[in-house]
Amino acid sequence: QSEVSVEPLSINQDFYPKFKNVTGINHVQAVASKAGIIRTEKSFEGIIFKGVGKEYKWDNFEEYITAGRIPNLKSELNPEVMLSQYLADRLQLKVGDKFSTYFMKEGGNGLPNLRVFDLVGIYNLGFREFDATYVLGDIRHVQRINKWKEGQVGAFEVFIDDFSKIKEKGTEIYEEIPSTLNSRTIEEKYVNIFEWLKLFDLNILVIIIIMILVATINMVVALLVLILERTQMVGMLKALGATNWTIRKIFLYNAAYLIGKGLLWGNAISIGLLLIQKYFGVIKLPPENYYVSEAPVSLDIPFILLVNAGTIVVCLALLLIPSYIITRISPVKALRFD
Repeated sequence: QSEVSVEPLSINQDFYPKFKNVTGINHVQAVASKAGIIRTEKSFEGIIFKGVGKEYKWDNFEEYITAGRIPNLKSELNPEVMLSQYLADRLQLKVGDKFSTYFMKEGGNGLPNLRVFDLVGIYNLGFREFDATYVLGDIRHVQRINKWKEGQVGAFEVFIDDFSKIKEKGTEIYEEIPSTLNSRTIEEKYVNIFEWLKLFDLNILVIIIIMILVATINMVVALLVLILERTQMVGMLKALGATNWTIRKIFLYNAAYLIGKGLLWGNAISIGLLLIQKYFGVIKLPPENYYVSEAPVSLDIPFILLVNAGTIVVCLALLLIPSYIITRISPVKALRFD
């Protein structure tokens, strides 16, 4: 479906309100959209009125509400709507205000339809493409403006349990719906955003590899310094009958201690900074360029533990090479070393 609902669909579908033929789907909701213009005494903005029903999934939306509440869609048709902080600022609106919205009639003929809405909630997703466009309200407004029947909607939105399977589920859904309908995933709808996110994933991987290489080089140099500083000790241990591997393990244990100490302090500082950013949003970003208003933070504990474990394993594995120098140390020469 396009951003604006043009042709109505019957709400009586085999997959609504529950998608029975595809597993891993937790919710299906009907929506309808209509382009319009909000007009106030001082300004005007082009918007898309997104009509939603009483089954609309607000769970993940509530945390982004900055003022007011969610529109009451369970009662009779009412003028309650919600718009973004971005639009509210540009139109100089606040919760409790009324505003006029004009909708073009089908075919563009005649005077536009006028609706007066009550602003009951303001949200801020930090996603400019959505914030600058959408007003959320009752789907029955779109049905009446378009002269649709009560059982007609513009599109269906499907939520899945596991986002990592979105391509697989998208294909399954497409195969199950009638041939007269089309479907597309959110990745297909917002291609630019997801391609942009993939660049971040690549950058993160490159940064992690560089950090591991730098840490490894530092540890190799540190181990060589330790060996050179303890040359006499190495010679004495060899003279007392210690094997090369036993001595190498002593230095590797010491190196592991230094790595662990560094990771402990590094994790404490980095996680502390991440928590500050997560709860206080210190680092701000221009949403028109980055789609978000502040640097997003994700504390993935399993991933952090995996990176730490990988760092220890890789560093110790590479330290086996410089520790080989111990086998080249002669006890006689080492005891004379000063």
